[in-house]
Amino acid sequence: MSEWKHKHLLDLQDTTRGDIELILETARSFKEVSSREIKKVPALRGKTVAMLFAEPSTRTRVSFELAAKRLSADTLTIQAAVSSLAKGETLLDTALNVEAMNVDLVVVRHQASGAPQILANGTKMSVVNAGDGCRSHPTQALLDIFTIHEKLGRTDGVRVAIVGDIMHSRVARSNISGLIKMGASVVVCGPSTLLPVGIEQMGVESTTDITKALKGADVVMALRMQKERQQDSFLPSIAEYVREFCITPERLKLANHKALVMHPGPTNRGIEIAAEVADGPQSVILEQVTNGIAVRMAVLYLLLGRRAE
Repeated sequence: MSEWKHKHLLDLQDTTRGDIELILETARSFKEVSSREIKKVPALRGKTVAMLFAEPSTRTRVSFELAAKRLSADTLTIQAAVSSLAKGETLLDTALNVEAMNVDLVVVRHQASGAPQILANGTKMSVVNAGDGCRSHPTQALLDIFTIHEKLGRTDGVRVAIVGDIMHSRVARSNISGLIKMGASVVVCGPSTLLPVGIEQMGVESTTDITKALKGADVVMALRMQKERQQDSFLPSIAEYVREFCITPERLKLANHKALVMHPGPTNRGIEIAAEVADGPQSVILEQVTNGIAVRMAVLYLLLGRRAE
């Protein structure tokens, strides 16, 4: 297993398989903390973690806050709508002011791809990317990989079908990068207008045929339709998308008998995934949320605690 040497976590393309394995192993050791009566360890006592969110978020922001607090770090949250960002201050200036308050690490979510890299280049703090534009969402992919490994006991040789709005999905891009490093095979599926040109260069199979994508899949990951990132109309209608690509109980039967059903959230029930599937026995959607805390505890610890040691 590799030694942790990174100051930031910006994109899984910057990591090795050994790095990912170290995060997963560290997360396993931290998962037990959340089941204790007193859900806290002193690993990051004296450290301060800032949440700088310029986009709406529930799961990711709360998960990072809980992860930091369970490691005994101090936290502060800055939301764009009620911060000086709304008055015209640049993201970097906001971050420099946060750094001036002796913050050790900033978790940033921003609608502009590359925003976390700007903070990594322009400040001395450690930076964790909590989602930037359509580009990357590394901790979501890590918690997905953690969940797959926990439920199936492996990632090598696992076939993962990612279905939906691939073009606008940072979750898809990070999962592709991480899963392939971990030995999985990935097929992406969606309307042709929502499949990026050249996506196969990332090492995946690409298809508009939902039957072909789901056949033999060990994991079926549905993605939310990213309406807020679409500048043009990529679909004739939502009804057509539902008819062709919604993960229904009938379609799920095309996958392996015990295939996992995953979704990064928030779910649009009845659009990308049927309610019966989201709530069904093969769904691990809520387990993904639970595992997100352990994975983010591991990331914060490796960046602040392990590196300090």
